[in-house]
Amino acid sequence: MSPRIRVWGGLVIAAVVLFGVAPALLSDFRLNLLAKFCCLAMVAVGIGLAWGRGGMLVLGQGVFFGLGGYLMAMHLKLSDAGPGGVPDFMLLYGDGTVPGWWEPFRDPVVTILAILVLPAFVATLLGLAVFKRRVRGAYFAILSQALAAAFAILLVGQQKVTGGTNGLNGFQSFFGFTLADPVNKRMLYFIAAGVLLAMVAIVRLVMNSRYGELLVAVRDQENRVRFLGYDPALVKVVAYAIAACFAAIGGALFTPIVGIISPADVGVVPSIGFLVGVAIGGRATLLGPVLGAIGVSWAETSLSESFPSFWIYFQGALFILVVAFLPNGLATIGRLFRRRAKEPEPAPVPEPAALEPTGTPS
Repeated sequence: MSPRIRVWGGLVIAAVVLFGVAPALLSDFRLNLLAKFCCLAMVAVGIGLAWGRGGMLVLGQGVFFGLGGYLMAMHLKLSDAGPGGVPDFMLLYGDGTVPGWWEPFRDPVVTILAILVLPAFVATLLGLAVFKRRVRGAYFAILSQALAAAFAILLVGQQKVTGGTNGLNGFQSFFGFTLADPVNKRMLYFIAAGVLLAMVAIVRLVMNSRYGELLVAVRDQENRVRFLGYDPALVKVVAYAIAACFAAIGGALFTPIVGIISPADVGVVPSIGFLVGVAIGGRATLLGPVLGAIGVSWAETSLSESFPSFWIYFQGALFILVVAFLPNGLATIGRLFRRRAKEPEPAPVPEPAALEPTGTPS
């Protein structure tokens, strides 16, 4: 089976599972959990592109996840307050007035455009500042992680406009649809599942494009690519911006599905959690990050219900085992089976011909 047929066939199977099997078998509560996992998998898809194909160890995707989540939460709070109204937490913590930079987010079109553009713009500026100076490897990872920590601290300190440690919650509607209605919750699930599959298809097209080949070349031989006349910094910035946009969309859908966005969802720990799922699933594959993110999130939820204090140790042990024995993630197992299936059977060694006696007949 060719790789193209295998990948698109996998997407078709995933669509059948997400749109047919899951809604038929899962309860509303479990289906809402799966919608949450799909949002986290969106972040993993972007990390798979930036880290798996571009070699950028992104430890700060919580920043862009939080940007998308808070932008959506701002619109939802303003929508619940009504035209000219003030969100409830501003009456409690602030002076009862809406800041001027909040007002544009009463418009749903402005909100959607901001979710798509603002995180990618921030990632572009940050990427140009970092990659132009040829910062990479562990230095880039530490810098991105520090950015996530600083962003979480900033959100906690601005309680009057961000809700502080409590974050923004208590949403009543989503673009005119009541969130308490189970039908609308299912609608959100289908939106999240559809967006996730669309992201996977986009990354597939990017990987097979000329740019995808150039991104892999930058990962493996950055100096050689530079000598050929390309700017590796610009190549990295594009992948970094795409990953930021995907993370922001995941955060924007996460907010109405879960019902809350807070600094606990955007700091260092969530950013590392995003990376763990990608590493376990297989960062260099297309579907590995998605399966890894959903699998790790499902395991966290299941084990936390039975063993609340055990999950963090299990996660750490699983990450160590995968990095030590399966550096390419669980997708390595599938590759080994496919490689064995492709290996031809050794040809039988011909038996040496019998030597006939020589000499003249008597």
